Amino acid sequence: MRRAFRSWQQDPLLRGVIRNSSYLFSSTSITALLSLLQGIFAARLLGDESFGVLATIIVFVSSIHRLLSFRMNELMVKYLAESKDRQAAAIVKAAGLTEALTSLLAFLVLVLLAPWAAQHLAKDPSTAPLFIFYGLVLFANLTYETALGVLQGGDLFSRQAQINLIQGILTAGLILLAYVLKWGMAQVLLAYLLGKVFAGLGTTWLALRSCNRILGKGWWQVPLKTVGNWSELRHFAISTNLHGTANLVFRDSELLFISFLRSPVESGYFRIAQGVINLVMLPIEPFIAPTYAEISRTIAQKEWSASRRLLKRVSILAAAWTLPVAGFLALFGYWLIPLLYGAEYRPAYPAMLILLAGYGFASIFHWNRPLLLALGMPSFPLRVSTITGLVKTLLTLFLLPLFGYLIEAAILSGYFLASIGVNVWRGLREVDTRIKSPSQVEIAHKA
Repeated sequence: MRRAFRSWQQDPLLRGVIRNSSYLFSSTSITALLSLLQGIFAARLLGDESFGVLATIIVFVSSIHRLLSFRMNELMVKYLAESKDRQAAAIVKAAGLTEALTSLLAFLVLVLLAPWAAQHLAKDPSTAPLFIFYGLVLFANLTYETALGVLQGGDLFSRQAQINLIQGILTAGLILLAYVLKWGMAQVLLAYLLGKVFAGLGTTWLALRSCNRILGKGWWQVPLKTVGNWSELRHFAISTNLHGTANLVFRDSELLFISFLRSPVESGYFRIAQGVINLVMLPIEPFIAPTYAEISRTIAQKEWSASRRLLKRVSILAAAWTLPVAGFLALFGYWLIPLLYGAEYRPAYPAMLILLAGYGFASIFHWNRPLLLALGMPSFPLRVSTITGLVKTLLTLFLLPLFGYLIEAAILSGYFLASIGVNVWRGLREVDTRIKSPSQVEIAHKA
C-alpha cells in the first residue's frame, strides 16, 4: 500500500493533472456553491413556472449557439501541442475567424426563432424579447472556445480559474440583489447575461495576451496558408463539431424537450435535479481539460503505458468522490431539495435519484472521449453518440408525452451508460493494442 501511494505521489503526469485541476477546482468549488445559491434564490423568487421559463430561455439560446458555432476548444488543445509556432499561430487565427462568423450566424437564427420558442417552449408569446435579449451573450462569446483552447493548450488553467471565479461572484451577487429587491425575470436574466458577458470577454482578453507570449508578437500577421494540414484540421474540427451537435440534440436538450412536450413546470423540476447533481460533478469537471491535455502529450510522444496508468488513476480518484456523494444525495435528497428550494420543488427528488446513475458513471469515466480524440479517432465517439442518441430521441418522443420528466431522466441515464461504456471499451482496447505492438499499429494507421 505504501509503495503504491509513493508511486502515485511520484507520477509526473498525475501530478500535472492534479496541479492544473487544483486551479480549476478551487474556483469551480466556489462557483458551484455560488451557482447552487443563485439557483435557490432564483427559484424561490420566480416560482416553479417562471423559473422553468427562465431555464428554457437560457438553454435555448445556449443550444442555438452550440448548434451553429464550431467548438474550437479541443482542436486548440490538440494542435497547439503538436504544431510549431508559426503553424500554431495560423491555426489560432483560422479557428477564431471561423468561430466568430458562426457565432454571428447563430444570433441571426436566434432572432428568427425567438417568436416560435416563446410560443411553443415558454408557452408565452410575450417572452420572445427575452430570448433575443439573452441572445446578446453571443456577441461576447464570438471567439470564446478558441480563446479557452489557447489558455488550456498553453497550460494556463490558473487564468481560466480566475475568470470562472469572478463570473460566479458577479452572477450570484446580482441574483441575490434581485432576490432582496424582489425584482422579476428580466432582472434575473440580466444577471446571468452579465456573468456570461464577463466570462466571454475576459477569456478572450487573456487569450490574446497569452498568444503574444506563446506564439510570439505579431502572431496574428501569420498568413492562413501556413496552416498546411487543412484536410486533417477540417476533419478534426468537423468531427468534434458534429459530436458537439449530437450531444446538444441527444444529451443537453432535455429541458427543451420537456418544455415542448410537457410544460415549463416539469422543466423546472428537471433543472433543479440537474443543479443538485452538480455536486457530484463538482470536483470532476476540473479534471477533464487537464487530463485531455496530458493524454494528448503522452500519446503524441507514444507513451502508451503512461497514458493507461494515468487513466486508471484519475478514474479511481473520480470514484472516490462520486460514489460517497451520490450515496449522500440519494439518502438525504428527499429532505434537502425542499429545504433549499421550497416544498413546491420536492418532485425534483425522484428525477435526481434516477439521474445519479448516469451522471455518476459519466463522472468516473470522464476521460472516455478525450482519450479517443488524443488517439486521433474523433469519428468514433461521434458514431457512438449518433447511434445511441437516435435511440434515445425515439424513446423520448414516444414516452415523454405519456410519462413526463421522470421517464426522460431514465432515458438520459441509459444514454450515458451505453454511449460512455462503448467509448471506454474502444479507447482502452486501442491503447492496449498499441502497448503490445506499437509499430504495427502505426503502419496500419498510416495505411
